[in-house]
Amino acid sequence: MPLVASRLGDWLDERTGHRRALHVALEEPVVGGASFMYVMGSVLLFLLVLQTVTGALLAFYYSPSASDAWGSVAYIEDQVTLGWFIRGLHHHGASAMVICAGLHMLQVVIYGAYKKPREVTWWVGVMLLGLILAFALTGYLLPWDQTGYWATKVATGIAGETPGAGVEVQAALQGGNEYGNLTLTRFFALHVFVLPALTFGLVAIHVLLFRKHGVTPRWGRSAEELERRAQPFWPDQLFRDVAAMAVAFAALVAWVLHTGGAGLDPPADPSSNFDARPEWYFRALFQMLKYFSGPMETVVALGAPVLVGGALFSLPFIDRGADRSPRRRILALALVLGGFAATGALTMISYRADGADPELAEREAQSDRLAARARRLAREHGVPAAGGIAVYTTAPWYEARKLWAEHCAGCHSGEDREGPLIGPGYNNRAWIRGMLTTPSGDTYFGRTKLAKTEDAMPETEATGADLDALVEMVYAETGAADADQALAARGVEVFGEQPCGDCHERTGTETSSGPNLAGRGTPAHLRAFIADTGLPQFFGDKHQMPRIADDLSPAQIAILADWVIWLRTASDEDVKRLDD
Repeated sequence: MPLVASRLGDWLDERTGHRRALHVALEEPVVGGASFMYVMGSVLLFLLVLQTVTGALLAFYYSPSASDAWGSVAYIEDQVTLGWFIRGLHHHGASAMVICAGLHMLQVVIYGAYKKPREVTWWVGVMLLGLILAFALTGYLLPWDQTGYWATKVATGIAGETPGAGVEVQAALQGGNEYGNLTLTRFFALHVFVLPALTFGLVAIHVLLFRKHGVTPRWGRSAEELERRAQPFWPDQLFRDVAAMAVAFAALVAWVLHTGGAGLDPPADPSSNFDARPEWYFRALFQMLKYFSGPMETVVALGAPVLVGGALFSLPFIDRGADRSPRRRILALALVLGGFAATGALTMISYRADGADPELAEREAQSDRLAARARRLAREHGVPAAGGIAVYTTAPWYEARKLWAEHCAGCHSGEDREGPLIGPGYNNRAWIRGMLTTPSGDTYFGRTKLAKTEDAMPETEATGADLDALVEMVYAETGAADADQALAARGVEVFGEQPCGDCHERTGTETSSGPNLAGRGTPAHLRAFIADTGLPQFFGDKHQMPRIADDLSPAQIAILADWVIWLRTASDEDVKRLDD
């Protein structure tokens, strides 16, 4: 077997030269010896590969369109096996890259690795940091949820204030004058095609330049000492790199498990008002903008990134001395460390300010409840072709409640209503009993004009078992399956004995001074009643309710009738659950 493997290796090496490539890749000497101080570059490369792999897995399910984006992400989160975990790795992996890039930059600055002859290596690294942040910015929009939509809209709005070419820049990002589907597809193209191509190209250049110049050893050591302490990349430094990668991956996995993944806000709603908050790595700029207003806000928003980037690019020119000892480079270190400190302070202030705002906390809690509802509806009913906020239309009784709110709630719910209260339990036995015993009560006809005339319905004289029978008779007219027909039959006798028959008929569509009780509460009765209470078999010319048939179609009226029937057996909790 070893002989076969050796021959196979020889055959492959003759055609690919892989042994030479492995020698070049693994046996490079690390001047001054292996160190954990050099691991961040390898960790960043590992995280970049992880982002590529998880991004590719997500792309199998993601749909980059304004109508499908939120639904596809919700599907990944809630229905794809381990989809929430993969997306969590990808989402929080972006933060991990920013953190590791910051640590890598600090190590480079402390060691003076931006100095001659490594200036170009440093500049390429600064550009890679900018690309990492660009990845974060473009990826933020892709779920097409409230946070991504509004935060990115703010960002493109700031870009639109760029002197000279602002309008063109904003139009290029948005795909026109409006913020919509083309905006999403362009951000997707940037995130998946353009930025990866630029990033991997710069990474290749960065690695080649690093291999050309080697590591920057710790200051204060002689050339002889550095040479004496040199170790090969394999296995000494590679072991440390792999160990650091494992620690970074374990920390990332632990964080994803702790947070439950990336989360998903409610679908983007352009008609709403939303408290847009950027990710933590843009919080410093967000907080800084609070201290400025008017034109100065735009100047700071556009100028701060340019100023920071310019300062980092200028570092090799600011600190051109040969000495790499931190004590000799106070200005350069103060510039970079001061920037980190200011960024951290502004970020902390931003989070503290939000934490002390109870109104913001309530709005965020409401947004969380809305997000949970949207995701539950997506799981149970799917997302309609219209996508996004159309998911709410799949909720039980959505159309009925919408019609009710627009055409009925003003008169039949709330403190300012003018008609009987219609809600959970309407037309059940308890409601009917109350209506018979106190028809002019506030819950019933007390707020109508009818209660204040001589035609007002009097309180029934029936009591005890007779009242129970009369209630059951009226209840049985609804067609309820649980009606006691024997008791209802006794109710018919009580109906005849009481003055009820003087005002109410019980058959067909015959008219009298009061509504005909035939089929009262059945679908057919309610459809006719809702359409026009002024029909002779109902209230006739004494009606107060407008003719709904003039505003709604028969299908819409039928939906309202079904809603009223459902309310008969519903409780307050049942109605409340419709909003959960």
